[in-house]
Amino acid sequence: MRFDLTDLKLFQRVAESGSITAGAAHAHLALASASARIRGMEDTLGVPLLVRGRRGVEPTAAGRTLLHHARLITQQMERMRADLGEYASGLKGHVRVLSNTSALTEFLPDVLAAFMAAHPHVNVDLEERLSTDIVQAMRDRLADIGIVTDAVDSSGLETRLFKEDRLVLAVGLAHPLAKGVRRSGALPFSACVEYDFIGLAGDSALQQYIGEQGLRLGHRLRYRVRLRSFDAICRMVASGNGLAVLPESAAVRSRDAANLKVVRLTDPWARRRLLLCMQSYAKLPGYARELADALAAPQP
Repeated sequence: MRFDLTDLKLFQRVAESGSITAGAAHAHLALASASARIRGMEDTLGVPLLVRGRRGVEPTAAGRTLLHHARLITQQMERMRADLGEYASGLKGHVRVLSNTSALTEFLPDVLAAFMAAHPHVNVDLEERLSTDIVQAMRDRLADIGIVTDAVDSSGLETRLFKEDRLVLAVGLAHPLAKGVRRSGALPFSACVEYDFIGLAGDSALQQYIGEQGLRLGHRLRYRVRLRSFDAICRMVASGNGLAVLPESAAVRSRDAANLKVVRLTDPWARRRLLLCMQSYAKLPGYARELADALAAPQP
């Protein structure tokens, strides 16, 4: 199967416009040339890609599949063109980092701010994902650096310690669960799962991780509200509207910390080590190695 970018862009424009004539015009091709290219694609695949009618054309099931992939490929080409164009304006490097929620919200901002201030010609593309997804992406060479918990299997990747990360239970002082727990006490997660929770909004990797722990205990956690920051979650918990599982640093840092009980969870999954993972530190570009060094360095 041999399609070039002109074929894919032409097919996309024909399918989106519903007309071979209009698609050819958008692709800056003569109608005869465009029609020949479409027929050549159909002959190569052995299936029709378009249903032709008096009102124009529309993609077949195979054509819709091709359209989906054509869009992905052209979008990736545009992104590559934009990324490469940045080098002409003085950019010297681009590092892609995948991170779980805790590292992204609690630990990365200060380290990245210092690194980027010291490296003004390096861009960092940072994306939140689940640790399991990050490990697979790193094995597939889709990023330069990943930050994951030590609970996932990172075999085959080079790892370095990034941070210690303990998950705790935040409980409002008026909550029924708070009455039987000392401020410095600890509980198993199983003692909490029947209460209402406050969680992070959106497709948060941390929220998915916590939800998985509830399901392992046979409970789907009930969320009264989902908010966009740990500080907002702590304020809601302090008002007595639910419990929250969040990084200990976020609970302690909250301006409502005085109105919370921070209870350590006894479950092994709640005490985590965050690891940097890489395909090969030695094979990273110099600026990516410098970022890995900055992330692995002890932080005050």
